[in-house]
Amino acid sequence: MLRRGSTRGNDAGHDVHPRIHGGDPIGAPTLLVPAEHIFPLRVLLRASLLRAAISNSFPYLKFRLYTFDESRVSGLISASIRPALDCPLNYARSYLPNLLPLCVRRVVYLDSDLILVDDIARLAETPLGEEDAVLAAPEYCNANFTSYFTPAFWSNPSLSLAFANRRPCYFNTGVMVIDLERWREGDYTRKIEDWMELQKRVRIYDLGSLPPFLLVFAGNIAAVDHRWNQHGLGGDNFRGLCRDLHPGPVSLLHWSGKGKPWARLDANRPCPLDALWAPYDLLDTPFSFDS
Repeated sequence: MLRRGSTRGNDAGHDVHPRIHGGDPIGAPTLLVPAEHIFPLRVLLRASLLRAAISNSFPYLKFRLYTFDESRVSGLISASIRPALDCPLNYARSYLPNLLPLCVRRVVYLDSDLILVDDIARLAETPLGEEDAVLAAPEYCNANFTSYFTPAFWSNPSLSLAFANRRPCYFNTGVMVIDLERWREGDYTRKIEDWMELQKRVRIYDLGSLPPFLLVFAGNIAAVDHRWNQHGLGGDNFRGLCRDLHPGPVSLLHWSGKGKPWARLDANRPCPLDALWAPYDLLDTPFSFDS
């Protein structure tokens, strides 16, 4: 999804699927869901303004808006290492099975700080297997998994046993294919909330909405090729410095991290890769890139 209701990029030479569009976090929480395939977008905007912006920019698009009630999660949120991660809408992904109609069996969840340069239908068709995989996402098993939880977590055997009989790997929750039927059957929203309630009593993690997902799903997800989440383009969670692309093919560019391309563009301090974002941002920047 792209900020400010912008269109998707096609810089990698791929055809872009016409069913994905995005929104900008600037007002009351709303989920945008195109009707043909359900792809919830994280946006903060008054529904009437969002509807008008989408309709004007994409008159051919059929879509529905679903509103997320922040009160459902606001009392469960603990302060994280970056205030932006404490926004209740960051947790909306945990409530998609409750927000969307029962007839919706599968969704592709995408964060709002990314650009697609490939056909989203290819990602939507990711097999989840015939057993118990509830979601699919790119895994990064070389990442230091222990760093996502505090010493208080790892030193407590009753807590660290959560990963017993699993080989957990880090995965980024900004790009996921989710089987909503399996999620509902397993009551996974409740399982995520249970960890959030524990976090209010004992600090077991520092990084917002990600760790509860890792606690519930890490080691039990279906793999997705890394090309579908070239993440980390926003740098780390502290300084947000510029980063290059990871080696390999690219189907999706993801500015996860503190540095967001729209903020750097508006501040006239863009990173090189922010040039890929600029043509699809509906708000003009105070400068232009060389061709």
